[in-house]
Amino acid sequence: MDGPTVAGGYTEDHAKSGLAEPLPDLECFSNQYPESDYLIEIETPEFDSVCPKTGLPDSGDIRIQYIPDRLCVELKSLKLYLLGYRNMGIFSENVVNRILEDFKRTVQPRWLKVRGEFNARGGLFTRVEREYRAG
Repeated sequence: MDGPTVAGGYTEDHAKSGLAEPLPDLECFSNQYPESDYLIEIETPEFDSVCPKTGLPDSGDIRIQYIPDRLCVELKSLKLYLLGYRNMGIFSENVVNRILEDFKRTVQPRWLKVRGEFNARGGLFTRVEREYRAG
């Protein structure tokens, strides 16, 4: 049975959907300029996931910006990781937070920002952003 009901008939199970589902691993390679503070920005305008309550598709743009420390993310693994969300039921807010947490744990950057700009549904446009700084 679902957990307690929150606003609009959404349950705690809806709210937590997608937070623990397995995704492809992010892979890294050694940063050859670890003493430099340079910015890497990666953007995908074709991000897809699914609303955990309605089952309707959600899509948008995900932008990851980071200053690497010892490691850089390998782009093919990032692409496969992001494609793992395609059929996953997960709220937009959780998408951004999960990407940041997974990226932070694996890549261990000095600074990281993840921004999701999700396409309008029902006339509402959603933008979610979270930032992390090591130390």
